[in-house]
Amino acid sequence: MPASAEPQRLYRQIAEQVRALIQRGEFVAGARLPAERDLAKQLGVSRPSVREALIALEVEGWVEVRTGSGVYVLDRPQPGAREVPATEWGPLELIRARRVIEGEIASQAAQHAKRKHLQCMSEAIAAMKHDTARDVAPLQGDRDFHIAIASACDNTVLVETVQGFWNARHGPLFTRLGDYFESAPSWRTAIAEHEAVLSAIRCRDAEGARVAMHQHMDKSHARFSASWRRANSS
Repeated sequence: MPASAEPQRLYRQIAEQVRALIQRGEFVAGARLPAERDLAKQLGVSRPSVREALIALEVEGWVEVRTGSGVYVLDRPQPGAREVPATEWGPLELIRARRVIEGEIASQAAQHAKRKHLQCMSEAIAAMKHDTARDVAPLQGDRDFHIAIASACDNTVLVETVQGFWNARHGPLFTRLGDYFESAPSWRTAIAEHEAVLSAIRCRDAEGARVAMHQHMDKSHARFSASWRRANSS
């Protein structure tokens, strides 16, 4: 491989392995794939990476996830199938990266946030509550909340980094995963987690803000993971 070539995303490598098994006839159309944990063990990778790979295969029309039943091989080609860009980040991997970076951002925000930043955070949470009450995914308010925290650090690189995280959320993998996970109850839970972060920042509690953000990201990861396990139950 040339030195300048970008490494392939792990979930794409796994998706190619599963797709090769399908193409060789080891999994025929209509067959149910092994449970996620068994595929992870067979391929020597983590369950979250397998989950991301299966989402990619579903987006590209190779498999169908049947909630509460499992993942089934489809005939090719499938109408409405989309190609997942080679540059797209895995959504669960993205959440883990956000935990590292946004935890420190929250800590910095607790030390430097001004009244205008706290007001923006509060307004973002209010917007999330308004949208959730109307059964609308409060993505704009969610985005505004996290960007307001980064803005409090007075560092353009951090703001643009968080913006990049949110731009990645609009990719087909994250969108498809959200179809299984996001609902009014889950958003209400996430709003409470946002309020805990804001409370710590208001109190100038740098460590508390870091911990609250870590907990928010951990719980977000768990919600996505648990939802996928239900969809891919054995």
